[in-house]
Amino acid sequence: MMATPTARPVRLRLARRAGFNLQALSQATNGLPAIVVSRPSRWGNPFRIGVDGDRAACVDRYGDWLTREPPDAARLATLRGHNLACYCSLDGPCHADLLLALANPPAPGRNR
Repeated sequence: MMATPTARPVRLRLARRAGFNLQALSQATNGLPAIVVSRPSRWGNPFRIGVDGDRAACVDRYGDWLTREPPDAARLATLRGHNLACYCSLDGPCHADLLLALANPPAPGRNR
């Protein structure tokens, strides 16, 4: 599947099962390539569930940290136009959602 010009990057869930192919999942989802942002990647959330709070608190702390220490534009540009993958379940918050929003802001004049 080829990416359409309107394809928006999304968050994907990594799996540890044998045969899991992140790029195949990403291509099947919306035709975009994927980048892993889980720990220990350079984009991983340093705040740990159970140590630094629950999942939502850890995502909030990561957001606060990004506000204080924002990634430079060139580094953030490496995420633009890519699906982002982490181990978090898709039914709750994840630091990848924050990275998606930063890397792919809505186009001027668009509501989304």
